[in-house]
Amino acid sequence: MIGVTLQTNENIDRAIRRFKKKYERSGVLREFKKRTSYTKPSIENRLARAKSARRYHYANMEHE
Repeated sequence: MIGVTLQTNENIDRAIRRFKKKYERSGVLREFKKRTSYTKPSIENRLARAKSARRYHYANMEHE
C-alpha cells in the first residue's frame, strides 16, 4: 500500500504531489489496466515479438 506521511508545516498540495509521484512510479494503475482488460493470446504473442524486435534493434544500434 502506498502512503505519504505529512511533515510538520507541510502544504497539503505538496503532499498530494508526492503521493501522485509514488503512485505513478509503483505501476499500480498500469497493473490494474492490464488485469482488467483481456488480450487474446495471438495479440500477446505479436506484442512480445515486436518488443523483442525493438530490443534487438536498439542493442545493435549502440554497436554501430
